[in-house]
Amino acid sequence: MKSRNATIAMAFAAALMSSAAFAETSELTVYTAIEAEDLARYAETFTKSHPDIKLNFVRDSTGVVTAKLLAEKDNPQADVVWGLAATSLLVLKTEGMLEPYAPKGVELLKPKFVDKDTPPAWVGMDAWAASICFNTVEGKKLGLTEPTSWKDLTKPEYKGHIVMPNPASSGTGFLDVSSWLQLFGEKDGWAYMDALHQNIDAYTHSGSKPCKMAAAGETAIGISFEFRAAKSKKEGAPLDIVIPSEGIGWDMEASAIVAGTKNLEAAKTLLDWSISKEANEMYNVGYAVLAMPNVAKPVEFLPADIESKMIDNDFEWAANHRKAILDEWTKRYDAKSEPKS
Repeated sequence: MKSRNATIAMAFAAALMSSAAFAETSELTVYTAIEAEDLARYAETFTKSHPDIKLNFVRDSTGVVTAKLLAEKDNPQADVVWGLAATSLLVLKTEGMLEPYAPKGVELLKPKFVDKDTPPAWVGMDAWAASICFNTVEGKKLGLTEPTSWKDLTKPEYKGHIVMPNPASSGTGFLDVSSWLQLFGEKDGWAYMDALHQNIDAYTHSGSKPCKMAAAGETAIGISFEFRAAKSKKEGAPLDIVIPSEGIGWDMEASAIVAGTKNLEAAKTLLDWSISKEANEMYNVGYAVLAMPNVAKPVEFLPADIESKMIDNDFEWAANHRKAILDEWTKRYDAKSEPKS
């Protein structure tokens, strides 16, 4: 009897150890640049389906998260990247920092939202695109004409009335700069930014901040992204959302598993869920363009055909030239950047 009790005790202890081990492998450190106001909603929705996996988020702007991941290359602290610019994930892929994995249902996504390798190193969630937030009240006070194109923003009337994101710290800022270089060509692209710089009041370290500033009347024009613009307008801000006639740069929020994670199965579960129909429906609350076709419903205040306004963005080119672009941009324009908090 004593021996049998000892055996049961040992089995129970083993079960407890196994349970503890499972609990440990079901805790994920997730690096993200998802807008703070959406992150809690995303986490809550995931946790309802997977209460056994605890998500610990490290959130910052795209540039900061990308730099942090690169700095930790030899000693990764993250298990998963959920919601970072695809151009950043391509940089991490080149550095061998991502664990290739084909999530369940990946074949259902639009091809441009999936890394070209088999299995893919990353998968997309949704797209965000550049837009101009124009405060109609401030514009009228200042006697400004509403712009209709990127090149309009170089007109002398806008001097000191434009705010845009710093591309070194903001994914939105980088998609602006890399798209202008693709739209206008390298020489004319830098010439365009030289002229635009004359009208810039400040470069922010957040992609949403220029639109928030325009919404609050702190600037007349904020170069930002369409989701933030629609959200601010819905909240009652006197904004016109301008989709420039030349076309708009864009990037996608994408996700990947960090190579070397000790929590691989839980990481795969999160990636599986991140591309599910349920997740895409959740992203559609703010984002008009989704990775999964035939799921997106129109977002209020945004053009129904906004996907057709997005340029044919060469993500590989943007990722491969990212450092050189940022070095050149910083050298030319960083003097107008806001202090980093």
